[in-house]
Amino acid sequence: MIGTRLAHYEITAHLGSGGMGDVYQATDTKLGRHVAIKLLPATFASDPERLTRFRREAQALAALNHLNIAQIYGIEDSGGTSCIVMELVEGETLQALIQRGPIPIADALAIARQIAEALEAAHDKGVIHRDLKPGNIMLADGKVKVLDFGLAKAYDTPSTSTNLSLSPTLTGMAATSAGVILGTAAYMSPEQAKGRAVDRRTDIFAFGCVLYEMLTAKKAFDGEDVTDILGAVLRVEPDWSQLPNGLSPGIRRLLRLCLEKNPKNRKSDATDIRLDIDHLLNEPSAVAPAAIAIPTRPLWVRAIPVVSALVIGGFLSAAAIWYLQNKGVKLLYDRLTADQAVAA
Repeated sequence: MIGTRLAHYEITAHLGSGGMGDVYQATDTKLGRHVAIKLLPATFASDPERLTRFRREAQALAALNHLNIAQIYGIEDSGGTSCIVMELVEGETLQALIQRGPIPIADALAIARQIAEALEAAHDKGVIHRDLKPGNIMLADGKVKVLDFGLAKAYDTPSTSTNLSLSPTLTGMAATSAGVILGTAAYMSPEQAKGRAVDRRTDIFAFGCVLYEMLTAKKAFDGEDVTDILGAVLRVEPDWSQLPNGLSPGIRRLLRLCLEKNPKNRKSDATDIRLDIDHLLNEPSAVAPAAIAIPTRPLWVRAIPVVSALVIGGFLSAAAIWYLQNKGVKLLYDRLTADQAVAA
């Protein structure tokens, strides 16, 4: 594809591949800007109804305009090839950053706050991401951009097949309707993993998975294969012992509420999460690991060393006095004996 043209876009580089198609860098020859081009799978060309639905969803997504959301510019058709045109975001993925190790607490919260802002803006417009994960989050100069916002629904189809062969990205161009699994296994909410209808709370669960991974450099739910991962999502709690020592109770509480398996008990509003993070960022003790507390011992226990020292000191003093007294008596006796011997 490199060097070819789609409509007025000239493709210049291949950026990556995923379950939803190949992504290329391209130049918009009309506006003179660089963009990202995602080629739609060939199945769309043979399904006019599906392509129409995709266009409708993509138009709704194009209305999202937020600093932390990568913009969708539109859809183009050229020579039988359909593509979605998006803002080109340069930088590195959050996934790449996590691979270097746990992210410091303050930095992780700063990133998480911007992700929460993106979710808040999209949810207010009725858009759910459905596939939030570190690989879909770009970092550039301290700014966060969430990619592919809402594209999972745009790829939706009324199919009832649950094809899990595309692990770890479980797309199969399948829907999020009942009985169908769409998303990435390790970041799916339990209801999503069951193929049930989802709402904004599925993004909240994925947000919790991402925050946990930033703090630990480990996935909240993992396994050898898709079955193991989905089983963990449905039945296993994250390993809370992996969190940094001294992590503030406020952050732990936020994580637990985001990762509640029952959506009724889960955080349901990205605005609440953003406000919680603001509160945590304003508390220095919350963003720095707390010092390990030394348990306070009872007074009588703490007094033992002092009393022992006094007793031992008194004993040694008495022994010294006894020694000196006895030595003085002996010296006096020896002197008297010597004097008597001289007199004789």
